[in-house]
Amino acid sequence: MKILAIAGSNSDTSINKLLVSYAASLIPNAEVEVVDMNDFEMPIYKHQREVESGVPQQAVDLAAKIDAANILLVSLSEHNGTYSTAFKNVFDWTSRIKNRAVWNEKPMLLMATAPGGRGGLGVLEAAEKRFPLHGGNIIDTFTLPFFNDNFDKSAQKISNEEKDNELKEKIAKISALESILEK
Repeated sequence: MKILAIAGSNSDTSINKLLVSYAASLIPNAEVEVVDMNDFEMPIYKHQREVESGVPQQAVDLAAKIDAANILLVSLSEHNGTYSTAFKNVFDWTSRIKNRAVWNEKPMLLMATAPGGRGGLGVLEAAEKRFPLHGGNIIDTFTLPFFNDNFDKSAQKISNEEKDNELKEKIAKISALESILEK
């Protein structure tokens, strides 16, 4: 099974990248690729730019990675209650590729974490409304509040047993799709 793990942040110390990497590690016998938003840096989307130059190759490359995956794990960074600018720009450009939806109906576990008590709930709510309009097949969601208290960076895992078990249940749910996807 191919897993594409996307952290919607371009931070070199992204807590969402830590979370999505940990989530991906919980899927046994999977081929995992963790996407770094920095590899998909493009000019800010502008219709005129698209008309003049077309969709950047980075957006096409990300779309190919999405298409090749069986399951998507997406952990979004929250900036002012919604997506980070880096993620939104990649999302916008990818949405401009003709004859395909951004997420291409791939089963997705949508996640977020943040240092505060809401754990990125605002960005999850925004994505839950928007992603299905762009081919998002959201199987489940997960939020990890108080990241610094609930994630052990040295062990690279969730330290809060209740939240860890919750994530493991959601990973088991999406992993169960493997038998369906491989037919």
